[in-house]
Amino acid sequence: MSCFHKRPKRTKSEEQAFLEHLKKVAKENGKRLGLEGDSDLQFLLLGGKLVKVRSKSWKHGRYFKLEEDCQTFSHESKKAFKQNHTFSIDDIESVRKGRHSEGLKKYTDASVEDLCFSIIFKGRKKNLDLMAESPEDVNKWVSSLEKIINNMHNLSNQKKSEHWIFSCIRKADKNGDNMMTLKEVKHFLRQINVEVDDSYAADLFKKCDTSNSDTLEGEEIKQFYEMLTRREEIDVIYGKYAQTEGQMSDRDLLNFLLNEQREQATAEDAHRLIEKYEVDKTAKQNNCMTKDGFLMYLQQDDGCILNPAHRSVYQDMNQPLNHYYISSSHNTYLMADQLKGPSSTEAYIKALMKSCRCVELDCWDGANGEPVIYHGHTLTSKVLFKDVIKAIKDYAFKTSQYPVILSLENHCTVEQQKVMARHLVFFLGDALVKKPLGDTMPTNFPSPEALKGKFLIKGKRLNKLDSIFTNNNVIEDGTVSEEDEAAECKENSQKEKPKKSNIKLDKELSDIVIYCKSVHFNSFEHARENQAFYEMSSFKESKAFNLAETSATAFMHHNMDKLSRIYPAGSRTDSSNYNPVPMWNVGCQIVALNFQTNSKEMHLNQGRFLMNGFCGYILKPEFQRNLSSQFNPNALTEGSWLKKKIFHVMVISAQQLPKINKEKQKSIVDPLVKVEIHGVQADNASKETHHIENNGFNPMWNKKFQFDISVPELALVRFLLEDHDTASQNDFIGQYCLPLTSVQNGYRHVPVLNKRGDNISSASLFVHLMLLDAP
Repeated sequence: MSCFHKRPKRTKSEEQAFLEHLKKVAKENGKRLGLEGDSDLQFLLLGGKLVKVRSKSWKHGRYFKLEEDCQTFSHESKKAFKQNHTFSIDDIESVRKGRHSEGLKKYTDASVEDLCFSIIFKGRKKNLDLMAESPEDVNKWVSSLEKIINNMHNLSNQKKSEHWIFSCIRKADKNGDNMMTLKEVKHFLRQINVEVDDSYAADLFKKCDTSNSDTLEGEEIKQFYEMLTRREEIDVIYGKYAQTEGQMSDRDLLNFLLNEQREQATAEDAHRLIEKYEVDKTAKQNNCMTKDGFLMYLQQDDGCILNPAHRSVYQDMNQPLNHYYISSSHNTYLMADQLKGPSSTEAYIKALMKSCRCVELDCWDGANGEPVIYHGHTLTSKVLFKDVIKAIKDYAFKTSQYPVILSLENHCTVEQQKVMARHLVFFLGDALVKKPLGDTMPTNFPSPEALKGKFLIKGKRLNKLDSIFTNNNVIEDGTVSEEDEAAECKENSQKEKPKKSNIKLDKELSDIVIYCKSVHFNSFEHARENQAFYEMSSFKESKAFNLAETSATAFMHHNMDKLSRIYPAGSRTDSSNYNPVPMWNVGCQIVALNFQTNSKEMHLNQGRFLMNGFCGYILKPEFQRNLSSQFNPNALTEGSWLKKKIFHVMVISAQQLPKINKEKQKSIVDPLVKVEIHGVQADNASKETHHIENNGFNPMWNKKFQFDISVPELALVRFLLEDHDTASQNDFIGQYCLPLTSVQNGYRHVPVLNKRGDNISSASLFVHLMLLDAP
């Protein structure tokens, strides 16, 4: 393995020139990234050899390095006619030191633990499993990568935009002479997703070519950048309020905050914003904000559409568990579809890192006495139950400290159920809830706060919970009815509806089911008279939607006392999702979706759980928790839920939207924006702008919409950007969804997320919003 750090062969003078060039690149890009002269950045630009691990027999040395744009990572390909493999720093979810990926555990020996690390990608892209020559090299690679990832993540939007544009300029500069010809300028404009006619490009070029050299260089490129990124709409807003010698004084800024942003701001708030965002020292000393500082403010959290106060946990977390919507996943083990897709511990990690607080485990008998998880009677791959539990233990509380529910669908024999119970107790230890909190039989759920850092098991139980306190807890293994979802799967695979089957349940596994005992649902009346608070039912989507349509108020009252879990129909073999909103409207807590499927439904789920610190728990509105409430989302009557509002939306502009077809260099988007409201039936609505021809860089619409809202506490607003197509369906560009109650009034930037729900760092939408009481 001595080939690790060999670079391409060069003469001594070539090597010296190459290193000087890299220093220059590191300095130039480092300045924009806040990493000027950084040794880690220089290390990544220089690169080195690592061993790429794909199987027991496929382990090959490859040269890895950060490209000069400081955004793209590449490694050589040994295949003929194949270009180097590349991926963006933005595509990396995390870097893990050690043998923590499935591939490294399977294909490497425990003795090389400290030589291994993995690059984990967002979405379905496979992990990159790597080995270095020494533990010191692993530490260097991992720390350097983490530094640049965190740095890119923490850059201001303005810096991200600037870095993205300059990296596009570098790519357009084909011969690398740091000058741009008119031809290169046209190529650059296509790269940044804007199509202009030749005369406009020539005029822009001529204005900036003050040296008349037929090339742009140095200050001319800077001037070109400034002309290109000028925001006319910001000029107008700033000009209106900058009433103090052409600048915005603290008093001017306060007027803006009070009149436009409708914030309950004070002079201290204006001073804080100037101190935080103003870049000009003289202006700051004079308590003024320049246009650059104003734009910086608008592009950061204070100027974002999402209320900054909702970015951390702000709700009461001491209510009973069933008073919250709980972010929940279905078939969590799957990376793709439920017929032949791979099962993986990685799928659990990804869901948990997205604050999913209820994960599903389909458990079956496996070889060598070890239970496995997979989608039974299909070609999906299998993963060991104990490996899943270990992964859950390691990642459950990295994003959120609030409790995680393990929803067991048990198909195992008693022997392997005993193994399951032992693994759960051994690996989860004190974090596993094995008895009710307190010394007496509870009459209600504990709160998320009381259950912080804890795991709850959802499954079948042989007896009542109060047996723990009555010395009646000596029952042995017994028989229980099969889980509803398991019965439905069987029903889907057989032509005739099977008889309700029973399974034998192990006492050890039964005993660790405390607050989430699975029972069959008969009716709301039966549940009210016969079920304890901890006895919960799972509803397949068709049954749940029917109940939500015909018995909405009864369903809501049921959820005031008990938990309900909703799951997608077994017929959804492509792992598609149902609309979760009608389920939340009747107070269902565990609305389980296929997290592995990028869909509108998952965007709504991400939007619902965006607030309250993205902790995976959202307190339901008071009218869904109060037994006297007669709320019906399908037939609105007078009540505390009826808070009629008018929501004014002006879609102004967008910035730096991504190209949809990256393979076609000349492909430019024709963007339009849809604004959607998702809530009770009366509030559901969608309106859209016209499309802008050939401009994804700085399209401007200035289009006003108005929405009438009846139940704002249940409403979500979703902004959808599409590429207009006259011949076929519009292509997806990006989206952003959030609760209407978390929207800030005034001029706001809206982040743009891709289909997976990850931020497109350079892109944004600019809007003006006003949520007002209806007259």
